[in-house]
Amino acid sequence: MTYAPQTGLDEEVKRCFWEVLDKVVQGILPTEKLFIGGDFNGHIGSSAGGYGEVHGGFGFSDRNGGGTSLLDFARAFELVIVNSMFPKREEHLVTFRIMVVRTQIDYLILRRYDRGLCEDCKMIPSDNLATQHRLLVMDVGILMKRKKRFIRGQLRIRWGALSKDNAQELEGRLLNMGA
Repeated sequence: MTYAPQTGLDEEVKRCFWEVLDKVVQGILPTEKLFIGGDFNGHIGSSAGGYGEVHGGFGFSDRNGGGTSLLDFARAFELVIVNSMFPKREEHLVTFRIMVVRTQIDYLILRRYDRGLCEDCKMIPSDNLATQHRLLVMDVGILMKRKKRFIRGQLRIRWGALSKDNAQELEGRLLNMGA
């Protein structure tokens, strides 16, 4: 979970944030799943506009400097901004709301080659007044490999092919064996 420096802070503070985040992401092996979520305090805008490989084309508002920094970060590490991949109604794009201000500054990010894992990403509307940020969720589909129940070369009994006559014959043989 990340929290980017706010608009109006010194550029040095923002640069340090991106450098630290760069180092964290570089330290994660490419074979590991990477999910980044947070308040990036930037607007990526409603269209991809030159960032088609990281921006899905669905967003809210106009792009600003903070959004461009986020898009450049995503491009550098071959990530995608999941919020921008799914068409949503405006009220499902707004992640931050205070009085009349409505914006999208919270994002979920993952590796580009893992985007197939993401089945949906949405903001959960809430009337909760305790926070200005809305809950942002991602539906992830992860397949678990099934263990094989048999060992190659070992005989298997195919019970589905057992007819009534064969079942009676089997029952007789088992009774003769004392089973």
